[in-house]
Amino acid sequence: MIINTGQRTDIPAFYSEWFMNRINEGFCYVRNPYFPKQVTKYILDPSVVDVLVFCTKNPTPMLKYIDKLKKFRMFWFVTITPYGKDIEVNVPDKKEIIESFKKLSCIIGKEKIHLRYDPVIINDEWTVEKHIRAFRRLLTLLRGYTTSVTISFLDIYDKVKKNAKDLKAPSPSEEESLIQAFIPIAKENGMVLRLCLENSKYQKYGITTNGCMTKEIIEEALQISLNKNIKGFRKGCNCLITNDIGQYNTCLHNCRYCYANYSYDLVKKNYKNHNKYSPLLIGDIEEDDIIKEAKMESYINDVHTLFD
Repeated sequence: MIINTGQRTDIPAFYSEWFMNRINEGFCYVRNPYFPKQVTKYILDPSVVDVLVFCTKNPTPMLKYIDKLKKFRMFWFVTITPYGKDIEVNVPDKKEIIESFKKLSCIIGKEKIHLRYDPVIINDEWTVEKHIRAFRRLLTLLRGYTTSVTISFLDIYDKVKKNAKDLKAPSPSEEESLIQAFIPIAKENGMVLRLCLENSKYQKYGITTNGCMTKEIIEEALQISLNKNIKGFRKGCNCLITNDIGQYNTCLHNCRYCYANYSYDLVKKNYKNHNKYSPLLIGDIEEDDIIKEAKMESYINDVHTLFD
């Protein structure tokens, strides 16, 4: 089983102490986002967890715990964009995040930490030309610290329409201009450029468009052999299905393009109910909760690397 900590919220950035308490106790509970009284119990132990996946905009709070997590296989995505506080309201200074990225890379290895530059948005300030300059600068700073950079373009979800009416996705011609410019920049800095669920027509440039966490990517990064290639939930995406232990409407970054938060008022309300000692990320178990233990099936063929 693959455990994910970052699709519904940013656990490394805001809930690292809670997460380590869960690691120390060996389990956590997760409410079903659609049927809240249904709670799933996940065992957090290397014997049943094949990979811990971290997706974060700020790995800094987790750095002090990395040595304790080395018993797990880890795979990290760190998202770094060039936007300011007008778009990413509570994201820390990007210089700090870049330094944390480098430290984490030195600890776990550059193959196990991938950069994300997403979403790419367009407005009066962020033109195609400015994105190209920012992308070049970022990749130059991270040269030698990762082998991969993933980009995606802004998706206009209903929540985005509500919170960011002035932001828009690149047009097809703008997308193509960006991709054509980004490919050689990535190559110059020793990175593979990947697209996250974008138009397959861009495969003509020799880049992967069908997923950023596929079976092949995980195998190569962690030097393991997986016996299942479970498709994602979305058509055209081959990313492995993961089990997310986070909760929607709990990420305090307050990015205006966020798909996981309905409103920041709800986020703040939920955060007040966070108990770092609870097995749940938000709140505590109630009497009428129905708790079921997840079937934790390994996807790994054996414990050896691909080259043993």
